[in-house]
Amino acid sequence: MILPIIAYGAPVLRRVAKDIDKDYPQLSKLIEDMWETLQASNGVGLAAPQINKDIRLFLVDSSIIFENVEEGDEQFPDEPGIKKVFINAKITHLEGEPWLYNEGCLSIPKIREDIMRPQSVTIEYLDENFQQQSGTFIGITARIIQHEYDHIEGKLFIDYLKPLKKKLLQRKLNDISKGNIQVDYKMLFPK
Repeated sequence: MILPIIAYGAPVLRRVAKDIDKDYPQLSKLIEDMWETLQASNGVGLAAPQINKDIRLFLVDSSIIFENVEEGDEQFPDEPGIKKVFINAKITHLEGEPWLYNEGCLSIPKIREDIMRPQSVTIEYLDENFQQQSGTFIGITARIIQHEYDHIEGKLFIDYLKPLKKKLLQRKLNDISKGNIQVDYKMLFPK
């Protein structure tokens, strides 16, 4: 089932999410719905707070980027990408020269900004079978993981912008929170 994406301005997007255990109600159905929602919105990552759940769960599908690469597009060292579920994730290490990339977010549609992030992320997490995992990711995959991880920490990519830049975006952000925006995927706007 395709779930609505929660828009900028909703309190859930600013909360630090809670850990869950394997008995979380209908977890496999939730993960299945999140994959379907991600695909329907043409995204590369989706965190539970974006579907109004304040739990430490997010999905990353960087393989889509590599499937759609055209000649002349930016090249990334992590081809072919990943498609993974991250539960109760904890970043343990960030490293590498920070690099600039134009990021967007399903909860903040039609706004894209250049954001600096480290090249590499090491993260511990549980997979969808609650098996302990750990991995170091690089390139665009590392960036998507950091972006989605921020969601479970109550942060948004616009928090990395300089105050003046954020002030210039305020009207657009207000329009998003009021639902004054057209998108081609299901959204839920704060009241």
